[in-house]
Amino acid sequence: MKRRHGSVQGFVFLMACMFLMNAQYCMAADGLSLDDAWRVIKEKKFVDLTHAFAPGIPHWKGFPDEKLETLYWYEPGVGKLGSGFYAQSFTHVGQWGTHVDPPAHFVKGMRTVDQIGVEEMILPLVVVDVHEAVATNPDYTITMEDVRNWEKKHGQIPEGAFVALRTDWSKRWPDMEAMQNKDAGGIAHYPGWSMEVLKYLYEDRKITASGHETTDTDPGIATSKDDYSLETYILKSNHYQIELLAHLDEVPEAGALVISTFPKPKDGSGFPARVFAILP
Repeated sequence: MKRRHGSVQGFVFLMACMFLMNAQYCMAADGLSLDDAWRVIKEKKFVDLTHAFAPGIPHWKGFPDEKLETLYWYEPGVGKLGSGFYAQSFTHVGQWGTHVDPPAHFVKGMRTVDQIGVEEMILPLVVVDVHEAVATNPDYTITMEDVRNWEKKHGQIPEGAFVALRTDWSKRWPDMEAMQNKDAGGIAHYPGWSMEVLKYLYEDRKITASGHETTDTDPGIATSKDDYSLETYILKSNHYQIELLAHLDEVPEAGALVISTFPKPKDGSGFPARVFAILP
């Protein structure tokens, strides 16, 4: 386990050199260069953790659907404004598809999308796998036993990590009804986080961010009552989260890196993200 975490820390250092520092500093600090970083990176497997977005995809109940128009098309007669090239107009809420929620999404005066630093976008990836429990109980919420079992196998969750909750709920995509999983009374049944685990991760383990496959942080039973206390906790503590992740079944529980990227809208309340993992 020490060897695995050491490898990840070394990889994070190399990536930090690539994104944040200069080659001379990296060479002096650890005998490493940007060339070393690239040689490591290019041999690794990449896994896309992002759904493609389009009109009609699953989304939070209070948001309108996306509107998509072709403004220009290669040949005349198709584009709304003209021809000669391909250009589209996208109209959608910030929280669309796989997306980032910044603190300001819930808390006035806190950080917006453009204020999230790039150093928070490349992190060690921790995947807590509860998909078997969810298969038998769609209302399942992660427990401290799940987290302790992860740490027994892999060691302490590293400070600054991105913790993803694997439920395999994303395999229901893009079926909105299957994602919401409502009963006859209109109550949604899908899994979620728990306050006990979130406080442990953010306050004790000091992680940087978290993510999940469902449309919400809170489980469906709670959101059906407009209870978003878990998402409020994360954002109020000045952290961001990624919702509607995909393909967590293709990455290991420990040892990978996650890159969470998104555009930089001024004062943005959220935005579609492109998230991917680099495997060890």
